[in-house]
Amino acid sequence: MNEEKKAVALKYDEGEDIAPKVIAKGERKVAENILEKAKEHNIPVYKDKKLASQLSNLEIDENIPQELYEAVAQVLLFITKLDSEQL
Repeated sequence: MNEEKKAVALKYDEGEDIAPKVIAKGERKVAENILEKAKEHNIPVYKDKKLASQLSNLEIDENIPQELYEAVAQVLLFITKLDSEQL
């Protein structure tokens, strides 16, 4: 079975946001565009099909629900580790 490519972009500003929120999402060509923009701006990409599927059910500007906090925390830890390795 050929699964469609999905991408979801999250934003989180500590001190401003109560939780990470969806700022972009899409499938197929839109997903490819999101990934290309991330690459152009050196934004790390975390690949998790299950999490992307769950996040893609949210609306743009919607905060992630509490049940996804732990999964998204893993993404944030991944990004923090990448940032510290690049210093």
